[in-house]
Amino acid sequence: MDKGSNYEVKDLSLAEQGRKNLELAELHMSALLEVRKRFEKEKPLKGVTIGMALHVTKETGVLVRTLIAGGADVAITGCNPLSTQDDVSAALAEEGVKVWAYKGESNEDYYRYINNVISTEPHITIDDGCDLVSEIHKEHQDLIPKIICGCEETTTGIIRLKAMEKDNLLRYPMIAVNDNKTKHLVDNYYGTGQSTIDGILRATNVLFAGKTFVVCGYGSCGKGVALRAQALGANVIVCEVDSFRALQALYDGYRVMPLEEAAEQGDIFCTVTGNKHVIRLEHMKKMKNGALMANAGHFDIEIDLKSLRETARSERRMRPFMDEYQLEGKRIFVLGEGRLVNLAAAEGHPSEVMSTSFCGQVLASEFGVQNRGKLPLKVIQLPEEIDDEIAALQLKAMDARIDQLTPEQIQYLSTWEEGT
Repeated sequence: MDKGSNYEVKDLSLAEQGRKNLELAELHMSALLEVRKRFEKEKPLKGVTIGMALHVTKETGVLVRTLIAGGADVAITGCNPLSTQDDVSAALAEEGVKVWAYKGESNEDYYRYINNVISTEPHITIDDGCDLVSEIHKEHQDLIPKIICGCEETTTGIIRLKAMEKDNLLRYPMIAVNDNKTKHLVDNYYGTGQSTIDGILRATNVLFAGKTFVVCGYGSCGKGVALRAQALGANVIVCEVDSFRALQALYDGYRVMPLEEAAEQGDIFCTVTGNKHVIRLEHMKKMKNGALMANAGHFDIEIDLKSLRETARSERRMRPFMDEYQLEGKRIFVLGEGRLVNLAAAEGHPSEVMSTSFCGQVLASEFGVQNRGKLPLKVIQLPEEIDDEIAALQLKAMDARIDQLTPEQIQYLSTWEEGT
């Protein structure tokens, strides 16, 4: 481990490869780079300290550079013990960024690093999963009066934040970047869909064609995972607790049934719910010999690994990010230690995907500064015009153009008198 006064990373000698990966990421993140150009001129974040708990990937590195270009002082750590790309954290450390992150962090280091970020006394928090916000609310409430706002990246974090709001415990405004239309469409649907399949393939090299693939959860992420599994030739079963989502899955052409039934049929299982103990021991006992289990929800609690480990006759690592459990005469496998398989066993979302998501983060930070002291102590969404601006930036990056309403059409849409 290499350590300095403002960093702790696995190996600084990886920095050169990290810089190359950051360069490749920037090649595919034109929308975010457009925002960076404006930030470099206007410095909307001058004097603002931003504390971040995000997946420390090459794409996040581009986000860090953009915030710094806007005048911010940035400190970052990971939001998941297995998602850090060590070459990127090394490159950021060499650039002078305050960074504490390595792949495979212990639980002790994970929270020590979060507290290192908190010690910089951030004015804005950028979080993925709400651990940073939660730690501030539990242990560092003295810092809250200085905090302008927070920005949350993922569905799991929004669930936690809304629970805090409901209990009247939220002490500073939170912007739900996750709820941007551009985030739901691009990141959750296209990004999670592709990167989850990528993680399963890298961990196993399994053939999808002809397999029965069980998706637990049919939100934006689950829809993307199901579609891509089907595209590879899998027979997809969807398990849901929400009637409307289940109906949509059925209309989309998938079989829908309780997990208790699907457990006996599935070859590959993937949880994408944001909830706890979705796949439980009673389901695992019904699974086929050789069944694979993966998780693409934020925390490692969607598969009940504690009960599996307590009950299994043996456990062994078969290959990186693929663990075998002997359970009642069968061999079943867990990928990526039950953590986000797309980041544990692969590299997360493609750079183009994160470009739009991170446009949301930088523009949310700017919005928070512009509205300092005016935002309610609630989970709020960015104004629709900012979301539309992000979409327009990505369209420009993809060299696509759209039509404009005529004055007549604008007038028609703004009145009610004209009918048949």
